Amino acid sequence: MAGMAPMRRRGRRDRGDVRTAVLKLLAERPMHGYEAIREISDRSSGAWKPSPGAIYPTLQLLEDEGLITPAESEGKKVFSLTDAGRAAAEELAERPAPWDDASAGLGDGEASLRQSAFGLMSAAREIGTVGTAAQQEKAVEILDEARRKLYGMLAEDPSADPGE
Repeated sequence: MAGMAPMRRRGRRDRGDVRTAVLKLLAERPMHGYEAIREISDRSSGAWKPSPGAIYPTLQLLEDEGLITPAESEGKKVFSLTDAGRAAAEELAERPAPWDDASAGLGDGEASLRQSAFGLMSAAREIGTVGTAAQQEKAVEILDEARRKLYGMLAEDPSADPGE
């Protein structure tokens, strides 16, 4: 359609990037698969959020290669580097982290907007989980108003000074 911004594929990376990311994360501390997904998403300002279908096969491959080992912790499978895994992670230490590459194309404004949006989603999720019915109703009003205002900004004259 004319006038629409080009669509960008979000978050899709090759398996090598996922492997590198997992090894770099586990060099910092043990974690489970969903924790790795969350860390990558957070560190890339939301530009890259690998799916469980990318993370879990990578974890299995790294385990098969003897680079990581699983352990049960609070009912979750938490992965740690083996000695061979630490050596592999050290070889990658000088390489830029894949999450940095994923967010490199974001301008400061876009990265800030993504962070703010993820913070808003997190707050809304909490209201939905532990908020009262009245709080949830008020949250819907706030979110609907915010959405209307954001679309309203796009409908305004882009050359107009927003401070006027």
